Amino acid sequence: MKQRKLRTGYTTGACAAAAAKAAVLALLGETPSQVEIPFPDGKRRSLPVNDVRRENDTARASVIKDAGDDPDITNGVEVVVKVQKIREEGGEIHLLAGEGVGQVTKPGLPVPPGEPAINPVPREMIRRAVSEALSGRPWSLAITVSVPGGEELSRKTLNPRLGIVGGLSILGTTGIVKPLSSEAWLATIEASLSVARAMGLSEVVLSFGRASEMAHERHYGLAEEAYVLMGDFVEFALRRTQAFGFRRVWLCGQWAKLLKCAAAAENPPRVPEPYGFTTHVRHGVLRGREAVDFLRTLGFNDLFPETPSFNTAREVFLALEKLPPEIRIPVFRKVAQRVKQLVRGFAPGLSPRIVLVNYRREIVFED
Repeated sequence: MKQRKLRTGYTTGACAAAAAKAAVLALLGETPSQVEIPFPDGKRRSLPVNDVRRENDTARASVIKDAGDDPDITNGVEVVVKVQKIREEGGEIHLLAGEGVGQVTKPGLPVPPGEPAINPVPREMIRRAVSEALSGRPWSLAITVSVPGGEELSRKTLNPRLGIVGGLSILGTTGIVKPLSSEAWLATIEASLSVARAMGLSEVVLSFGRASEMAHERHYGLAEEAYVLMGDFVEFALRRTQAFGFRRVWLCGQWAKLLKCAAAAENPPRVPEPYGFTTHVRHGVLRGREAVDFLRTLGFNDLFPETPSFNTAREVFLALEKLPPEIRIPVFRKVAQRVKQLVRGFAPGLSPRIVLVNYRREIVFED
């Protein structure tokens, strides 16, 4: 059966730009049902307007975000822009954060502390869209961007850790949301590293998931900004960590992810995407039998005299946990050494430490 092509969508930045243009047009006496705005790629696209209203020198318009087929946390939110005419000369545009849009409080992000969390590309998109609507009028405007319910949604994001308080960020580098793309995750890794560096930290913790990150945080208690949730993007995160000038890195994860890194240490697979090697299943599956075979290449031939029919690498770990410490700890150590080899291959300037977390969110080994 032919697969349906996934729909693209629009970023919160594009929605804010469209709503801003609609609000300015409302100040000029129009009531648009859709607006066309310029995008960073040079193309023009039309977005539907959800609501428009005007009162004296103030107008308000909103656009409902459609993220296409991407599982975006902001899909369906209402992006509201209020435009107030301050005076009819000067040509100044003041961007403000309204309800549900965050304020930046930490250095290292694309906008400085004290500013609304509206990233540079959305800012430029808003200015260009507004300029089109003004058609040469030199009005000075106050433009307030809001996302009702955005503060509650932001608690499910990394915004609080990055020092963005009170709501969501208005994001987007292209204005377009590509379904299931890596762009947002890579941008978050980059932002997390940038904030950590700006805060003066010399080491960061790269974790594969929140469970392992929480285990490290409970045990070692490093600064909040030191924790970088990298997901599967191992090579990208390591290379960027080195590029930001960090000297030490913790790689923290559960058995299956670390084992996959160890198995790839001597010959990492070539990945066509620019972010390089990942531990995602689409770049290879490490099955139970393969995990046992790999451990044998490390010299552990007698771990399981009667090899059970393991289905997954996790089952191998659960079996290892039942073995005496004098047997399982050398296995963990050898795997950690291979992971360090992978780290140095991607980022030779980093000094790595490896932390293994079990499936009860407990640290069981560190090297």
